[in-house]
Amino acid sequence: QVELVESGGGSVQTGGSLRLSCLVPISTTSMAWFRQGPGQMREGVAASYSSGKTTYYSDSVKGRFTVSRDIAKNTLYLQMDDLKPEDTAMYYCAAYRHKPGTWFEPSVYQYWGRGTQVTVSS
Repeated sequence: QVELVESGGGSVQTGGSLRLSCLVPISTTSMAWFRQGPGQMREGVAASYSSGKTTYYSDSVKGRFTVSRDIAKNTLYLQMDDLKPEDTAMYYCAAYRHKPGTWFEPSVYQYWGRGTQVTVSS
């Protein structure tokens, strides 16, 4: 059973920053960050394809979040800047060995972490 391991969550005030990390113990082509707030569906926020040269973002985080990966460290990152209370959620890392047909459909991804909590207070 392959499990990804997220870290870096925490509590910050509006306008603050956090960097999430995800250790990925396998070779994968596509990776993504999802989040799920209380009573909400899981939504994709950022994705990285191949070596990280191609990235995708949801409209809600575009311009504020940056996804990147360190191949040598088998790690995916999510730099989150200008955080807002609506960013409060559990953040999950996900991976897929190939290129998905759609980047932000949770059912596509084969491997998941257990999540790391991000809380943004006003």
